[in-house]
Amino acid sequence: MTASLASLRRIVVVGAGMVAHRFVESLLSRAGDAPRLAVTVIGDEGRRPYDRVGLTSYFSGASPDDLTLEPAPLDDERVSFVAGDPAIRIDREAKTVTTRSRRTIDYDALVLATGSYAARPGVDGADLAGTFVYRTLDDVAALREFVGRRSAQLGRPLAGTVIGGGLLGLEAAGALQGLDVDATVVQSSDRLMSAQLDLAGGTTLRRLIESRGIAVRTESRTTRLDQDRSGHVTGLEFRDGGYARTDVVVFTVGVRPRDELGREAGLELGPYGGVAIDAGCTTSDPAILAIGEVAAYEGRTVGLVAPGYAMAEVAADRLLGGGAAFPGYDDATKLKLSGVDVASFGDAFATTPGALDVVYADPVSGVYKKLVLSDDAQTLLGGILVGDASAYGSLRPLVGSALGADPAAYLMPADGVEAPAGDLPDDAIVCSCSSVTAGRIRGAVHEDGCTDATQVKTCTKAGATCGSCFTMVKKLVGKELASLGQTVSNAMCEHFDLSRRQLFDAIRVSGLETFSAIIERFGRGRGCDVCKPAIASILSGLVGAHVLEGENATLQDTNDHVMANLQKDGSYSVVPRMPGGEVTPEGLIAVGQIAKDFGLYTKITGGQRVDMFGARLEQLPLIWQRLVDAGFESGHAYGKSLRTVKSCVGSTWCRYGVLDSVGMAVRLELRYRGLRAPHKFKLGVSGCARECAEARGKDVGVIATENGWNMYVGGNGGFTPRHAQLLAEGLSDDELITAIDRFFMYYIRTADRLQRTAPWFEELEGGIEELRRVIFEDGLGICADLDAQMARHVAGYEDEWAATLRDPEKLKRFASFVNAPDAPDPSLAYVPERGQVRPAFPEEREAAASGAVLIAGTTLEVRR
Repeated sequence: MTASLASLRRIVVVGAGMVAHRFVESLLSRAGDAPRLAVTVIGDEGRRPYDRVGLTSYFSGASPDDLTLEPAPLDDERVSFVAGDPAIRIDREAKTVTTRSRRTIDYDALVLATGSYAARPGVDGADLAGTFVYRTLDDVAALREFVGRRSAQLGRPLAGTVIGGGLLGLEAAGALQGLDVDATVVQSSDRLMSAQLDLAGGTTLRRLIESRGIAVRTESRTTRLDQDRSGHVTGLEFRDGGYARTDVVVFTVGVRPRDELGREAGLELGPYGGVAIDAGCTTSDPAILAIGEVAAYEGRTVGLVAPGYAMAEVAADRLLGGGAAFPGYDDATKLKLSGVDVASFGDAFATTPGALDVVYADPVSGVYKKLVLSDDAQTLLGGILVGDASAYGSLRPLVGSALGADPAAYLMPADGVEAPAGDLPDDAIVCSCSSVTAGRIRGAVHEDGCTDATQVKTCTKAGATCGSCFTMVKKLVGKELASLGQTVSNAMCEHFDLSRRQLFDAIRVSGLETFSAIIERFGRGRGCDVCKPAIASILSGLVGAHVLEGENATLQDTNDHVMANLQKDGSYSVVPRMPGGEVTPEGLIAVGQIAKDFGLYTKITGGQRVDMFGARLEQLPLIWQRLVDAGFESGHAYGKSLRTVKSCVGSTWCRYGVLDSVGMAVRLELRYRGLRAPHKFKLGVSGCARECAEARGKDVGVIATENGWNMYVGGNGGFTPRHAQLLAEGLSDDELITAIDRFFMYYIRTADRLQRTAPWFEELEGGIEELRRVIFEDGLGICADLDAQMARHVAGYEDEWAATLRDPEKLKRFASFVNAPDAPDPSLAYVPERGQVRPAFPEEREAAASGAVLIAGTTLEVRR
């Protein structure tokens, strides 16, 4: 396409989705103030372009207006928008487009951006009442309306099935669950997201999905949908003879290009459908271009927004006389399901000859990470991240470049070694959705005058679509601003311009008590997985409301949602508090009897208490009722709060003990129990310098001496251990407690989100001397405030589980299945080992299913 702008004054865009919107936006931006340009956009939906990537947010309260894209491109005086009147015919000789209303529109250049449609499988019953696809706002609105109406008709919650276990299928399952539908995902292959994940990654993802209460059925092909007398779907039949009852079905089995206009106009098509294009997005007709999911490049069509955006930019450039070329498909994907992090990018399956895999797997935590490197282990080719995709923003831009560091640094847990930031080359793609390079982001700072990441996002569109790259954008912007000597923004996330510390003070001063009020006053948007738990923690400390009270319940991290630690098999652990490791014989008997009655695995933890594993969701209230009746309370093993205060037996029993370490440990644990913080924290109390409680490896360590208590701060275990530093010597009991009070409250007030005391302490301006001045000399004039805040916490403490057991509304959360609250999860299976039970390994489950002999002396037990 070499025609000049002067001869292309009439440009018609058929389609009004995200890619069409990006094309118009890019065309107008590149054309400047050209007055001769006239653009007509024809849409078949009766609404303006909206964000399909964020479609699932409709089920969490987002309105159609919230999803509508930036209005500026279509509001430009050079643009005419035709809504709800789809194009039905192209006359290539006359260069006209005819719409359903028989309106004829002339063009000099035509851009096809008709996208794709959601496919339905060719099985009997695929069009029954209660069957849906998941593609448009009308689709999700109809799904929500049906679920509400049908549930009311049947007088019970519904069972729902999503056929298709890819990216969209998992999002649809999350949407069903948000509608209180008992959701099951049916996948024909051997793993979820089989196009993006290897078998190990798919297995880990399955555990994570099932831990959310969504059932998964793999290697299952649906052959028929059954119906009742009213024509509503009631069940599914599978090729292997299986059957599953269902009330609603959502098909997410893929999309097909909407190429009928091009087909009827005689345009060349791809071998599998779609309008064939060259690298300039031009079809077999030089006056017609195709972009997005309708376009077939090198025989492929891809249902992702990022390649569509890249095509939109190329098409806009070509129509204005440029020579841009489509670089090919970027298949990088990131799952947008709350509580489940999954990302896949580059050569994830290591198909490059000689490719090497570097793998980190932690099945206990539900984490699987794989990097694919060149045969010399220098160049990053691709990767898979499941359970922790925090490194995606750092790694994705490096594909095809030298990694520049030990790959393990990118794979280790987030609280271990930080992945090297490195200097991305200018041509590294940071935002794959909009094809924005690191050089373009740097240019936005140096040339366009952007002063923060939000401005860069507006200027370049980096991070404006899926948002997964925004952390990397912030890092790049911060580094460039620092090089210019400018102040770097420390905003917590894109929804707040304040840091966690600033937000803490803002909430404290304003007295606001709900997330909606806080974001309305200090932020924007609907919040995210970064700011919501952070604000929940702040409100817990300042307001003291129950974590499951009202709006707070929607802000919590995964474990806080049910006040228990999620385990790899989808069960939970129960950890009653045992202050200082002290427990009566009666208490031990009660714990042992409960563990025996519920068949739980028991273990003494490193924090000197008993952990009970294998509890089902619906069992948690029953277990805790007995524990509370026996005098126990929540050990908060699930929260970002005090975990334990470890102690030796001290002077009470030990012949070397100088002071009563157990008594002090009990006093400290009862004082700080339930105290929410930016991260978990632990204490240790040793009765003498022999240090049996390992106090100097704790956030606060206390060691007895002849002159009183020595207080150490800033110790951590973990992947990068830190030794605590001596803060004060020879403290009395009361002096020690006052000092610890102020230390923790100062940390809670000033630390960043998810920052443990060791890195916080290391970054503290002035170091140990400044900390002494703040705590012992009131150097900042805030000690009275810190003391009062701790006093409010101590006075207002209430055991979360005891309060939950008294509240019928809160107890409704504890059901494995919404339509059968007392039914056990059938996927939980265990194998006896050393007198107890452990979760069955996958091969043991498979052997049991096939009737084969398991490991000698073991049997598979399914909990009921």
